[in-house]
Amino acid sequence: MTQSNPAFPTLSEKQIAAIAQFATRRHFRDGDSLFQAGTSRGAFFVILSGAVEIVDNSGGQPRSVVTHLPGQFTGDIDILSRRRTVVSGIARADTDALEVAPADIRRIISDDPGMGEIILQAFIARREQLLESGFQGIRVIGSGSSRDAYRIREFLTRNHVPATWIDVDQDPHAGEMLEHFGFGDDALPVVACEGRPLMHNPSISELAEAVGLRGTIGTEIYDLVIIGAGPAGLAAAVYGSSEGLSTLLLDSEAPGGQASASTSIENYLGFPMGISGADLTNRATLQSQKFGTRFSIPSPVTALEDDGSHIVVRFSDGEGASTRCVLIATGADYRKLDVPDRERFEGLGVYYSATAMELAACGGADVVIVGAGNSAGQAAMFLARHTNNVLLLVRGDNLRKNMSSYLADRVEAAQNIELLYHSEIRKMEGATRLERVEIENTKTGEKRTVTTPAVFTFIGAVPRTDWLPPQIETDPKGFICTGRTLADSTRWTKKRAPFLLETSHPGVFAAGDVRLGSAKRVASAVGEGSMAVMFVHEYLAELNAEMPAS
Repeated sequence: MTQSNPAFPTLSEKQIAAIAQFATRRHFRDGDSLFQAGTSRGAFFVILSGAVEIVDNSGGQPRSVVTHLPGQFTGDIDILSRRRTVVSGIARADTDALEVAPADIRRIISDDPGMGEIILQAFIARREQLLESGFQGIRVIGSGSSRDAYRIREFLTRNHVPATWIDVDQDPHAGEMLEHFGFGDDALPVVACEGRPLMHNPSISELAEAVGLRGTIGTEIYDLVIIGAGPAGLAAAVYGSSEGLSTLLLDSEAPGGQASASTSIENYLGFPMGISGADLTNRATLQSQKFGTRFSIPSPVTALEDDGSHIVVRFSDGEGASTRCVLIATGADYRKLDVPDRERFEGLGVYYSATAMELAACGGADVVIVGAGNSAGQAAMFLARHTNNVLLLVRGDNLRKNMSSYLADRVEAAQNIELLYHSEIRKMEGATRLERVEIENTKTGEKRTVTTPAVFTFIGAVPRTDWLPPQIETDPKGFICTGRTLADSTRWTKKRAPFLLETSHPGVFAAGDVRLGSAKRVASAVGEGSMAVMFVHEYLAELNAEMPAS
C-alpha cells in the first residue's frame, strides 16, 4: 500500500476485500454523480475501476480538488459527524465502486485499528488540505456592525463549519454579489449554503439544519443521554460509546463549552507544549463520533421528566429523548457585567471569548479584559500578541487567587499588558459599536476613559441549571448537589446512598463545572465525565437486577 500522502492512500487488495464485506457494489457511467455537496450524508466509496473526481462548487465555479483512482476511497470527517458533505463526487469514465454506509464505516474504524487509523488519518488530512486550498464553504454576507451576522459567524466557527465571511463594509465587491443573488442591503445578513436556497438572517436552528448539525433523535431508548458537550460531556461520550452504551450527546450551542475558547491550555496532562481548547475539544468530538456517539446540536434542553420507566429529556421544541440514565454536564456561563448599555454592545464590542474571529474587530487597538482566572489570563496572552495594549481589570488585589501561577507570571511579565487592580467598568459608549469605556478604581474613586473596540468578560460562574426540575437538588447558587452533599436530602428515595456523582434523582448524574464542589479545571471535568460512566454502568446493573425474571 502506498502512503506517500496520508490524505489519499491506496488500499491493498486484502484491505479492499475486508471492506467489501460491508459494501454494495455500484456502477457509474462517465459523468454520473456519486454524491452532491449539501444533499448527501455519508459518501464513502472505494474505487475499483475508473475514477472519481472531487469537485468544490463553494466559490461559484466548479473547482477540481482531487481525482480518486482505483484502490482509493472518498469521504472525510463529515461521515463520522453525520453532517452533509461539503464537496461533490463525479465519475470520470465508467466506474465501479464499493459503497459503504456511514454506520459500517464507524464499525470498521472501531473494530479494525489498522484500517481505522488509515481512514481517520485520511479524513482529517483531507479536511485540513481542503481548507488550505481556498475552499469557501458557506458564505456569510453581512455588516461587521451587525449583531445577527456575529451570531451566525460565531455559531459556524464554534461548530467547525467551513465558512467565508464577506463584510459589506470592507469588501467593494460585496454589493455586486448581493445584487447577483437578488438581495438588497435590507436583507442582510445573507447565508449561501450549497444545495439549499439562500437564507436571509436564518435562525440558529435553520442554520443547523442546513449543514446537518442537528441529528435525528429517533425513538430508541438510550442508555445514556449527556446534556452539555464541554470537556466533561465529551469525556463521558468517549467512554460511554467505547464501552458499548448507546449514547446521545446534546448541546444548545456547540461542542467544547468554555474550554473551546481557550487559546492555549498548558497544564493539561500529555501536552507539554500546550494545546488550544478548540483543538482539544475538536479531537474529543471526533473521538466520540468514531465510537458511535450520536450528536444533536443545537438541542436546548428545557426539562427532565420521569415517566415511571425511563427518564425523558425534553427539548425547547417539545421533542424528547428517552433514556435510562442522564449526565448533566451543562457547565457554567460567565457572569454578565452590570454596566448600562452592555446588552446593546454584546457581539458588537462585548465578547465572552477571545478567538481569531473576535480579534478581527480589534487588531492593533487597545482592548479591555475583565477577570482574574485562567480564561482571562489565556485571553490576555493571546490578545497581547495581536493588539496594541491589553488592560486587565481585576476586581480585587490578587491575580493569583484564581489564576495558575505559571500564567500569572507571564501576564505580569508581558510588556503590553497593564494590570488594573480594584477596577471595574462603569460606562460603555459608542454609536453602532463599542467605542469607549469608563473605568473606575473602586479604592481611590479615580475614573479613566479608554478608547477601545472590545471588552472581553471572564468573570464568575453562573451554572446552567435554571431549567432543572425541583427533584434535582442544587445549592443556593444553583450548582448541582451530588453524592455525600445529599446526605440530608429529603429528595433522595433509594435505600442506598447516592453514587459519588449521582444527583438527588436516581440515575441522573452531574459532572464538571455545573456540579457543586468541582475544581473548575478542564482536567478535572474530563476526569469526572469519565468517572460518571462507571456509575452509569453500576446503575444500569442495578436496574437489570430489579427487573422481574421473564
